[in-house]
Amino acid sequence: MKTFLNEAIKNREFIFFDGGMGTYLQANGLEPGQLPETFNIDRPEVLKELAHLYLEAGANIVNTNTFGANRMKFPKDDPKYPIDKIVTSAVNNTKEVRDAYIKEHPERKAFVALDIGPTGKLLAPMGTLDFEEAVSIYKEVISLGAKAGADLVLIETMSDSYELKAAVLAAKEVCDLPVIATVIFSENGKLLTGGEPKGVAALLEGLGVDALGVNCGLGPKEMKGIVHDLAEASSIPVVVNPNAGLPRVENGITYYDVTPDDFAATMKEIATENTNVLGLGGCCGTTPEHIEVLVTAMKNLKANPIAVCNDTVVSSGMGHVVLNERPIVIGERINPTGKKKMKQALVDDDMEYILNEGVTEEENGAHILDVNVGLPEIDEPAMLKRAIYELQGICALPLQIDTTDMVAMEGAMRIYNGKPMINSVNGKQEMMDALFPLVKKYGGVVVSLLLDEDGIPDSVEGRIKIAEKIYENADKWGIPRKDIVFDALVMTISTDSSAAKVTLDTVREITERFGACSVLGVSNVSFGLPRRDLINTTFYSAALNNGLTAGIINPSSKAMMAVYRSFLAVKGYDEQCLEFIDAYAGTVSAEMQLKKALESGSLGENAKEATGGESGSFDISKTPLGGAIVKGLKDKCGKLTEELLAKQTDPLDIINEYIVPALDVVGQGFEKNTIFLPQLLMSAEAAQACFEVIKTELKSSGVESESKGKVIVATVKGDIHDIGKNIVKVLLENYSFDVIDLGKDVPPEVIVETALREKVHLVGLSALMTTTVVSMEDTIKALREAKVPCEVCVGGAVLNQEYADMIGADAYCKDAMQTVRFAEEFFEKHPEYVSD
Repeated sequence: MKTFLNEAIKNREFIFFDGGMGTYLQANGLEPGQLPETFNIDRPEVLKELAHLYLEAGANIVNTNTFGANRMKFPKDDPKYPIDKIVTSAVNNTKEVRDAYIKEHPERKAFVALDIGPTGKLLAPMGTLDFEEAVSIYKEVISLGAKAGADLVLIETMSDSYELKAAVLAAKEVCDLPVIATVIFSENGKLLTGGEPKGVAALLEGLGVDALGVNCGLGPKEMKGIVHDLAEASSIPVVVNPNAGLPRVENGITYYDVTPDDFAATMKEIATENTNVLGLGGCCGTTPEHIEVLVTAMKNLKANPIAVCNDTVVSSGMGHVVLNERPIVIGERINPTGKKKMKQALVDDDMEYILNEGVTEEENGAHILDVNVGLPEIDEPAMLKRAIYELQGICALPLQIDTTDMVAMEGAMRIYNGKPMINSVNGKQEMMDALFPLVKKYGGVVVSLLLDEDGIPDSVEGRIKIAEKIYENADKWGIPRKDIVFDALVMTISTDSSAAKVTLDTVREITERFGACSVLGVSNVSFGLPRRDLINTTFYSAALNNGLTAGIINPSSKAMMAVYRSFLAVKGYDEQCLEFIDAYAGTVSAEMQLKKALESGSLGENAKEATGGESGSFDISKTPLGGAIVKGLKDKCGKLTEELLAKQTDPLDIINEYIVPALDVVGQGFEKNTIFLPQLLMSAEAAQACFEVIKTELKSSGVESESKGKVIVATVKGDIHDIGKNIVKVLLENYSFDVIDLGKDVPPEVIVETALREKVHLVGLSALMTTTVVSMEDTIKALREAKVPCEVCVGGAVLNQEYADMIGADAYCKDAMQTVRFAEEFFEKHPEYVSD
């Protein structure tokens, strides 16, 4: 398969993937709620026929029926459907058809892809599935598939970059098959967890996949912009497998509204308008006819060349930073060197202090957070791993993993959700031999110190020679030069008056000779001198002017950030000086206004905490408790709630004046795409910590907490994917709704019985799979036939407003916050249902 892929790249020949499977299985006897993978054993002839149809249509790659196969659905000891039998049968079925077809058509090239889909679980800390457990689940399936004879691994429909990384690592660690990974973006161009095309491309290329792409969720027209961004960000082949438009239901059968001709026409535009697009196929709703018309439309056309993206990108699960776009700030505060409080926090295992430092740096303008926990008196590998894990749960920023301990480094790189910055390597051969294999496996942008076995050269040329040596070693490991950034090393001018000049000249030479990115720990320059701030700001300004990419500074330093923002404005990086204006407009007058108000005693307690700006407007996120909820600091939230209660603050006032307004701030940010799902869930957990304290207080005083109403949530029959449903549950509970969670794979009659018995008037249904949306319609019909006085809201990746209308739902909620809003509106219209 790798040879075929390389030849396709060289000859600019398109590779064609197969299309949808679910609707075909439904049309051939798959019952609502039945797991599709059971057909591997019970109805292999149906799957063989479909594989044959796709090969006849012109597909080069046909998938096994293993999208949802894992031990959570099919335990090893299942008497009829054990996981090993499910996977082996799937590969054998597809191989048998492929081999027979190739025998009859020796001129054709065709390969069997082991299809790997999401587990249906959110990974911790957002969910309950441990990262290493996810890796283990995927390893099991991929090992079985590779042993059975699959030609490649196709990881698809991934909406969480963390689970995506787990699947890719699993594939890389148990087989040497080519790995192709495609993800599902929303119409806003983001993953469910907030990642964007450039960040996804950086992550996947860093992990060493053979091709990457996008599938499912959208039709080809809606996917065009996303493909453009993904192709521009990639240096490897891109695969495009859209749905055949939007789902519709007719006579109980789900179908999609884009015809084969229209599908092929749009796919042709996508393929010819973008570089790197090499793989073309389909997902939900596409049929052998769609693929056949697509193959015909692309006949005799050459793919555009595979272009190299030279951007230096680091990413997190929620965002990314392009280092060579404009200068950036790396926050330096999570480092015990010279910081007594941080050192004590590490010794005391005070993770709350560390998280608060990270959140503060993010708020003050950092773009990347340096994370260094190196102390001789602690277990550095364990602490670094934990700090990275906790920080990535509440901060959207990429992290810089800073350690010289290679055990600590690998542990942190492995569990990091994204493509990290790595601090650091140097020109010592021993160091390069230790770090570069880790970078090759996990990906990363490497800070490279310009020193070697002979120390730090005192000349520019001496340091440049070390840079060339580092480049040569990176080349041997196949690490792109764009992923090497150089630290020209800052020495104090108190002992060597020429030290700063050598560093500044080296920065300029790195920029001009290599076109490379550079990084400096700026404050080192002033060590041992009075008024260090004066030296630091002057040196920082000179370094930026010489081409410095990233300064490692304290973003809480107003002087340093003033230099940074002023430089961006002067050099034209800050269009129309909007960022500068936003940071500094009216700052003096606002401070004076607040000072006078406080002195006059005209502001209340909350306003003293939360008023800012000339308008004196209230900002709940500026109060201690409100800010902790917004930031997702759950331990701090519990303590602050206890403090408020100790001051005799009414528990209901805490809920109505602090918790709910803070959740509203987070919810509004989520709706505006300024806050992402991980942050939303961490804030919800933080609010839950408040509620637990309040519940204990109310219980002890004999007062019951007030409910806004009861809601049933359930994933419909046949669907074990409960990510969306669980998110909805968490948020509804945080907004004081009583939630009856019926779980996943729930038959319609159970939902009906529960609604009647518990007198529930609002039901929320979730479905991820095309094959299970029929169960959603059946459930709504069952509720109507039983005359349950309720409304039904629905959500899931395969749904839209039109589809929801067709199946008789009262509302379509595209995300969890919309469900909360709908519930609030429903119970406001029907207050009589709240007390039932």
